[in-house]
Amino acid sequence: MMKTTSQWINVDTDDGSFGAYLALPIGGKGPGIVLIQEIFGVNQHIRNVADQYAADGYVVLAPDLFWRAAPRIELDYDEAGWKRAVELMNGLDMGKAQSDLAATAKALRATDGVGDKIASIGYCLGGRLSYLTAANGAVDAAVAYYGGGIQNMLDRADDLKVPMLMHFGGKDSHIPTEAVKSIAERFADSDNVEIHVYPEAGHGFNRTHPDSYHQRSAAEARGNTLVFLSENL
Repeated sequence: MMKTTSQWINVDTDDGSFGAYLALPIGGKGPGIVLIQEIFGVNQHIRNVADQYAADGYVVLAPDLFWRAAPRIELDYDEAGWKRAVELMNGLDMGKAQSDLAATAKALRATDGVGDKIASIGYCLGGRLSYLTAANGAVDAAVAYYGGGIQNMLDRADDLKVPMLMHFGGKDSHIPTEAVKSIAERFADSDNVEIHVYPEAGHGFNRTHPDSYHQRSAAEARGNTLVFLSENL
């Protein structure tokens, strides 16, 4: 029986090359997904998510965004992991991160078996970057899970020319309700932007860790994402 496969590859930039986790579907062909990490690196959870989308028929590439400061770092969700993750997030050059994601999107499009269209899917920090990647025109569709800070980047809203899906938790202690409201109001007249709020979910509800995971919300969001991808890729 054919199975999904995965490997680390290198993505080249003007600053050097960095690692990215490539997950291939059965048969090795399908639409592409740039999968954008949380603040914990391309850890086991993110690789599991990549493998899951590969099992759904997508070619998935998850870049290591912290490569300049801590290449291939994988952090846990304990106190030490959170401390280091916040340090890395605060030290991340958002301009260079966007350039790295553009390079990742280019590398994904050049990968054998990738279809004509690709999307980005990001979580937390990655959700914000998924929004920016879409606004930068690097992908054909985008998904943001609990993208903190998007409310402060609504000056880029007019640059968003591709379909975008956003997921938020109704009990998210990191993203205020007013922030989600401001995003929804800004895109209220846009046919391209779809926003879902899951009332019982907190921050990181898709992360399979007992401190954050909310199974029903994760399942609903995943279903909504798969429908969105099928309609737009």
